[in-house]
Amino acid sequence: MTAVRRAATPLLATLVLLLATAQAHAAGYRYWSFWERAGGHWTYATQGPSVVRPDDGTVQGFRFAVSADSADASRPRGTADFASICAHTPAESGRKRVALVLDFGTAADAPSGEAPPARRTVCARVAPDATSAEALAAVAKPLRYDTNALLCAISGYPRTGCGEQVASDGKAAAPKEKGGSGGGPSLGLPIGAGVVAVLAGAAVWQARRRRGND
Repeated sequence: MTAVRRAATPLLATLVLLLATAQAHAAGYRYWSFWERAGGHWTYATQGPSVVRPDDGTVQGFRFAVSADSADASRPRGTADFASICAHTPAESGRKRVALVLDFGTAADAPSGEAPPARRTVCARVAPDATSAEALAAVAKPLRYDTNALLCAISGYPRTGCGEQVASDGKAAAPKEKGGSGGGPSLGLPIGAGVVAVLAGAAVWQARRRRGND
């Protein structure tokens, strides 16, 4: 065990340095976050839009921004009221209405070479069992998803990219690890755990190699 500890010490020191460097340069992830509104307040959705089946009269929002995680994610801007958003979309028998706030974010959060469209509100009239994703598709095409069903673009914005990691200078960094939709991109912990596992294995291998050479 002593040999293992001696082998692991410099490797773990390297790990700490690598993670510290990543923390210093990573500002977060550029992605569309999904929100639900009730009582005049936005709440980060706990499920993805392809899972949630909103009731008639629901207000939901989508915001494009750079965020580290759900705790600091940028909320959709402006006031959101079902009556005003759906004022010109009358109720229809056998259909439900879902008010959507589409906030394309700021120029600071936009990918290089792109300009965010103006924020807008729309009223989707869809089947009673429709999901939030289906309501969005009814009023904001084209949509773009990645292979794991993470929402990448609304109304064609942005043209490229999907939940990529962004450095503190605003430039895209490492690609986002594939994950589910709903909680927002989260890469730091998987990377950290993976590196720890690799370094631990390397430490054991080095210790065994040294014992074999003694």
